[in-house]
Amino acid sequence: MLYQRLVAKFGTNLLTGGTDHLDPEIMASLVEQVAQLHNQRHEVIIVSSGAVAAGRQKLGLTKERKDIPFKQVLASVGQNQLMHAYERLFSQHNITVAQALLTKSDLSDRAGYLNARNTLLALIELGAVCIVNENDVVATDEIGEVKFGDNDNLSAMVANLVDADLLILLTDIDGLYTADPQHDSDAKLIPKVEKIDAEIERLASKPSTPHGVGGMATKIEAAQLATSSGVTVVIANGQKPDILRQVVAGESSGTLFLPRSSKLESKKRWMLSGLASKGRLVIDGGAVLALRKQNKSLLPAGVVSVEGEFQRGDVVDIFDTEGGHIGYGIPNYNSKDATTIKGAHSEAISSILGYEYGDEVIHRNNMVLM
Repeated sequence: MLYQRLVAKFGTNLLTGGTDHLDPEIMASLVEQVAQLHNQRHEVIIVSSGAVAAGRQKLGLTKERKDIPFKQVLASVGQNQLMHAYERLFSQHNITVAQALLTKSDLSDRAGYLNARNTLLALIELGAVCIVNENDVVATDEIGEVKFGDNDNLSAMVANLVDADLLILLTDIDGLYTADPQHDSDAKLIPKVEKIDAEIERLASKPSTPHGVGGMATKIEAAQLATSSGVTVVIANGQKPDILRQVVAGESSGTLFLPRSSKLESKKRWMLSGLASKGRLVIDGGAVLALRKQNKSLLPAGVVSVEGEFQRGDVVDIFDTEGGHIGYGIPNYNSKDATTIKGAHSEAISSILGYEYGDEVIHRNNMVLM
């Protein structure tokens, strides 16, 4: 089986059919496709938008309001409606559904990350289909900004979290185009992306409808994160009949993003997400070479500067002196100690600090490079 574990993200514009309310026929079609994959022993997690739209429909509101507290009210009302719809549809296929509401802060903490991971994996083992959404009622910055708050990036984090083989971002267009197909008749679908570079990022468009939060730009961000963790990504049109089966079968549909690396172990995927970064280490050219070419640990001699405040066990960014992002790591020393020993030889650590936690500022096993 090419793809065993899948994360499927359903966007608001897809679930509403471009209207201001959930479309029951579209939802029924998507659920039926997930049920078919589930019965074929694929493991499927759904990241679903639509709570705000469902809340607006339930309250009978038509006027658009942009303020965050009001969207939280809509999400609070709509989340129940959204889950009720999924519960009813999946019950017709004798499949149990579960719900997981996550926020950025839940996954920024290593313990929270592992708790979420263990819960989702346990649900998979029990044969339940978990519906994941952002906890919009408490995640105020997420609703107002397209950073982590869009469900595209959340779905990439979930794929990262559970070691998914495939992330499917279903939307209301066929994939990534060379131009906006709604305004350019010469626009062509890009069937495969081997590397997300500046040109691919340039092609990503902004949101084109009032109901969805993320546009193509956030899907490219999500693909960047997921492919960095060894996950294959497909952006496809969820309105096409049998689209999920086609994508899982490897049939040509949408835009395929190839993974940039093999699967990373859980701790390194968590670091690579960048959610938990507390500070920054700037290292010299010799240290960059040792890390990238020689697979070495980061020694204090290679550290040029220390920025921010962090403790032992926190995640920090690693940059070169040109401002290039080298990767992430979990340091053996807090920011105060790292500042004190930067530039020193490892054998001098004990005499400088009066104690030591190892020769390395960051051990190779606690580091992931970009």
